[in-house]
Amino acid sequence: MYEKKPWLKFYEDVPETIDYPRISMFESLMRSVSEYPYSIAYDFMGYTCTYGKFAKEIERFAAALAAVGLKKGDRITISMPTTPQGIICFYAANKLGAVASMIHPLSTAGEIEFYLNVSKSKFAMTLDAFYGNFDKILGNTGVDTLILTRIGDYLPALKRLGFYITKGRKIPKVPADSRVRWWKDLMKTDYPPAPDVEVDTDDLAVILYSGGTTGTPKGIMLSNMNFISEGMQVAEWGRMKENAGKASILAILPIFHGFGLGVCVNAAFMGAARSILVPTFTPETVAKLIKTKKPSFMVGVPTLFEALCRNPDFRSADLGCLKATFSGADTLPRVVKETFEKTVHEGGGSVKLLEGYGLTEAVTAIMATPLNDYREGSVGIPFPDMLAKIVVKGTTEEATPGEDGELCISGPAVMLGYLDQPEETANILKKHPDGRIWLHTGDIASMDEDGFFYFKLRLKRMIKSSGMNVYPAQVEEILHSHPDVEDVCVIGVPDRAQVEKVKAFVIMKDASKETEEMKAELIAHCRKSLIKWSCPREVEFRREFPHTLVGKIAYKKLEEEEIERLKGRGEYAGE
Repeated sequence: MYEKKPWLKFYEDVPETIDYPRISMFESLMRSVSEYPYSIAYDFMGYTCTYGKFAKEIERFAAALAAVGLKKGDRITISMPTTPQGIICFYAANKLGAVASMIHPLSTAGEIEFYLNVSKSKFAMTLDAFYGNFDKILGNTGVDTLILTRIGDYLPALKRLGFYITKGRKIPKVPADSRVRWWKDLMKTDYPPAPDVEVDTDDLAVILYSGGTTGTPKGIMLSNMNFISEGMQVAEWGRMKENAGKASILAILPIFHGFGLGVCVNAAFMGAARSILVPTFTPETVAKLIKTKKPSFMVGVPTLFEALCRNPDFRSADLGCLKATFSGADTLPRVVKETFEKTVHEGGGSVKLLEGYGLTEAVTAIMATPLNDYREGSVGIPFPDMLAKIVVKGTTEEATPGEDGELCISGPAVMLGYLDQPEETANILKKHPDGRIWLHTGDIASMDEDGFFYFKLRLKRMIKSSGMNVYPAQVEEILHSHPDVEDVCVIGVPDRAQVEKVKAFVIMKDASKETEEMKAELIAHCRKSLIKWSCPREVEFRREFPHTLVGKIAYKKLEEEEIERLKGRGEYAGE
């Protein structure tokens, strides 16, 4: 069925296939620079930069990186919010043929140590505010150069002063440290031009991270071609090329996230659009940016769109600027879609909130609803050059239309594999009888006769909280380390604000310690090691857990009990 590509009749003016240049991401970006040197590449809190100036910034920082020793094949960990420094470093490293390992800037010291070591990074870059966490663990890693920058480095004068007064002066002063190089010093020093490096389009370029069934994050190896193809596909799908040099997109999702880096940043640059960088997300910030910057495109998670509809700045804005809006990372509740579209209509717009589907193993989005063909419950149809099919679970046999099975995808955006994990890679990337390599997503879905896909559920045990992946096994491991905990099970509970919230069921060694104070202590214990959205929002004590026939904790049973409890209280977010 997939070979017939029934979805092509819904492409309208989107091309069936794209001619991808077999070059590096940096070289691909330079194509937009050469065509639109005077168009704005990015806007950061009022600081705007043209494509021409952006190219000079990248080349200048690439020269600095080369001068401090970064070379082809080296890994550099970028631990930054969505800022100019983060994206300049990303493309500068690519120009040198180095590999960018992207991690969350709020990672704990233990998480940073893990990421630096698993990626074999020799260099790292972060904000001065996060120096302390790096300082604690650098001695346990192979990193010998830490580049520090400040948010104020790219803020206009008045905003820089405001930031210093409200936040900057509270950041601890960085002590003298021979490992530290400062961004501003590197950028104002005249270094020899970076050497010309031959970078193959299929070379490893980026490492993003995703957890597995074990809860241990896996490095996802992505090539130049993975990012170029996915970026060009998104640009064509969103009609960015039709408005090259004029279109704009809100970069709400962070650059350590495939969606944020692949769509909001790289795809924007592939389409010569303006990326409006949002370093710290709040619904209020986004609403004000929509009102003042008037973006053409917006992508986000369902909770964002729900929050915007309650925001007075958004409700009073002229929303006719929006040309396309897409929701991803979580299932889009119908009530959120309808409320958002009604709000947009009242604001003078006509755009529909459309769903898509993707996963980091293919950079991010690889299918979406066509701009003019919405179907209830569908996540859309594949992008140009991406193939998708449903197979009978546990086989490579294609399922019949309408039948549930495992979603498999193939095409130029599919990853190289998992970093240093050949067995895990072989379990997910498989050659089918057609001779193609197919990525087995582990997601259950179906496809109708027209080639529209319908996501049903995740096979992997994973929680989606506010659009971010939370791995129960990782949270359980931290809770197990508390001396008073006997056993634990972590699940995702439907929640109107977060889509799912993290809940921990805990059996204490001493039942007398089942107190409200202990619940708070267990949550605080998690916060020492985990990013906030991975921490339980609720703790419930149990004397025993339900078990499966083979003796495992029946977490599905706990999930069912929670849903029934919420329904009984009229609080079930799944309806």
